Amino acid sequence: MSDIARRSALALALAAGIAGSAHAAEPVERPWMDRSLSPDRRADLIVAAMTDDEKFRMIRADFGQVKEKGPNPPGALNGAGFIPAIPRLGLPFLNETDAGLGVTRDGSDHKGAISLPAGLATAASFDPAVAHAGGRMIGGEARGKGYDILLSGGVNLTRDPRNGRNFEYAGEDPVLAGTIVGAAVKGIQERHIVATVKHFAINDLETGRNTLSSDIDPVALRESDLLAFQLAIAKGDPGSVMSSYNRINGTYAGEHDWLLNKVLKQEWGFKGYVMSDWGGVHSGAKAALAGLDQESAGETFDKEVYFDKPLRAALASGEFPKARLDDMVKRIMRTLFAHGILDDAKRDPVAYEADRIVARNALEAGAVLLRNEGGLLPLARKGQSVAIIGGHADKGVLAGGGSSAVADVAGDPVPGLEPTGWPGPVRYHASAPLEFMRKLGGKVSFDPGTDPAAAAKAAAGADVAVVFVTKWAAESFDTPDLALPDNQDALVEAVAKANPKTVVVLETNGPVKMPWLDRVGAVMEAWYPGSGGGEAIARLLYGVTAPSGRLPLSWPKDEAQLPRPAIQGAGLNSKAKPADNVDYNIEGADVGYRWFEKTKREPLFAFGYGLGYTSFAYSDFAVDKDAKGNPVAHVTVKNTGKVAGADVPQIYVTASGAATRRLAGWAKVALKPGASRRVDIPLEPLALARYDDKAGRWHVAAGSYSVKLARSATDVAGEKTVTLGESFPVVKAP
Repeated sequence: MSDIARRSALALALAAGIAGSAHAAEPVERPWMDRSLSPDRRADLIVAAMTDDEKFRMIRADFGQVKEKGPNPPGALNGAGFIPAIPRLGLPFLNETDAGLGVTRDGSDHKGAISLPAGLATAASFDPAVAHAGGRMIGGEARGKGYDILLSGGVNLTRDPRNGRNFEYAGEDPVLAGTIVGAAVKGIQERHIVATVKHFAINDLETGRNTLSSDIDPVALRESDLLAFQLAIAKGDPGSVMSSYNRINGTYAGEHDWLLNKVLKQEWGFKGYVMSDWGGVHSGAKAALAGLDQESAGETFDKEVYFDKPLRAALASGEFPKARLDDMVKRIMRTLFAHGILDDAKRDPVAYEADRIVARNALEAGAVLLRNEGGLLPLARKGQSVAIIGGHADKGVLAGGGSSAVADVAGDPVPGLEPTGWPGPVRYHASAPLEFMRKLGGKVSFDPGTDPAAAAKAAAGADVAVVFVTKWAAESFDTPDLALPDNQDALVEAVAKANPKTVVVLETNGPVKMPWLDRVGAVMEAWYPGSGGGEAIARLLYGVTAPSGRLPLSWPKDEAQLPRPAIQGAGLNSKAKPADNVDYNIEGADVGYRWFEKTKREPLFAFGYGLGYTSFAYSDFAVDKDAKGNPVAHVTVKNTGKVAGADVPQIYVTASGAATRRLAGWAKVALKPGASRRVDIPLEPLALARYDDKAGRWHVAAGSYSVKLARSATDVAGEKTVTLGESFPVVKAP
């Protein structure tokens, strides 16, 4: 019997006697297993049947990975977290895994997994369907490997392009990020897996993350980072939210009553549970009363297991009421019932090759063509020699590091790269661009790029040179600058001097400085490309599919353009002391493209920017209102070029007297040559609103609003004015 089958059998055995529970007329041994009841009622029933010891067992998860002093308990899958079974109640063991881009631990089939490209690539698709498909993919793999809870749903905004975890997230705009992550969460949970939106909140730097205070005005926070979380939760209905490591205005996120109780649970109506990050708990009763529901791996990462003896003592003294303990457990149990974790024992084997196609498609939708002088791309399928240079393109594509790094089912083709320890190891996915470019093109050669002179010689002997450059980033540190490492600028300069028909493919965490930009023919941002990345890059370069990604973040010229030109203590293994406080009031809610507009700075590439292999024209732009009085933009998009492609018309709104515009809507439109389509773009009400702190609600002021049709945040194609009456939009979790 396979491990998957064995685990399914055990889960069924633990739930023995409940098969007839779906029939309300029959006696039910465990009434909480009656699927005809609501998740809330089922949770109430099981909490009422629990002993205090069983309740305390549910509000803490152990570290799931192999312990040094002995084997893991039965049922543990060597993942991020584990909760033992409670057979008396018919509860199976529960396994958690990191899975921002794919399942990071082998699970019950003892194989690696398939990784999506970076979250920024999915966001760059500007297509919720791409995010939804990716969510279903990683949710299905997690379920097939025996997991129940995914630590997946990162929605922290890109306030700084040097943040080491930007590749896990969805960019700088709260409406885009919330929409994309919400779609991914929805896809994950359709596979009967709990998704976890994280890291709540404003964990926008890694340097000093365990101690720094993210200082920001509460209104600005609501209109930026919290808006992204609010939309992701409303659109995705995650079972869990993970509190972040950092402090917010001096208070740890896991002890933040305003954040967890007032905003998340009361105002937004979140019915799931709040888990801590690993090592993010600092107290027992204080954290529990502030809204934290579950401590994660406290025996390994916290100073002590605060949700065991300290919380039991607080319960005995009356400091911590029994009703709050019951609420914590009910939230966890309701989530498990609501998302099918306790009802569906079926776990299908992982379809790795089909999943690799999902990952490939995501990068094809999200790679961004930044430059293409003289139509250098796409490459010719015949009669053109190509020299591929650098980036281990003969072996695979780079992955980001830290807890989200996926061990590819095909192995690591470039082992031993430093750092080999945390937050490494540095990993590559075995999807080699060279292999797929040889299948699609004519004469294709390879040079490792370790010697700029040799690379230049190889480039001079080819019709076109394609240089792959990389910059590794990871959880737990930020890069101190935007420069490419390892003398790669000199490599590109040498190749471009030898052959002006040079294409640069970037495998990075986001923006980098490009001093050679004007001397190369084309540049494509491939982010961290994922398990299907090599094939996707080849198909994009050769025009099998056309690039259609748009930047989900602004691309600065250099660090001086950022709100904080330097990050104190940044860098891998830096010995410098991190800042105690980070002042986000500098930009407040004006993150990214709004910061550039507010300060009248011109980025290298604007938010929403991206090229393709065809051209599009807009006509008949109009704005009216739907039956509820909400504004809707309309535009006809026509493919005026010679190849098929996809365009992303974007709608930005500026209220009368406002300093900056806001993305309020967009559409991803795929068209064949000569085809046109009329598209309707509803505008997000919260993009039109400001938060009224005194009244405690969102407020759309009566008046006129400028509505701009644009190709990017700075490339406006048309403008209309719409007059709106006063309204108070409300967005709550389902």
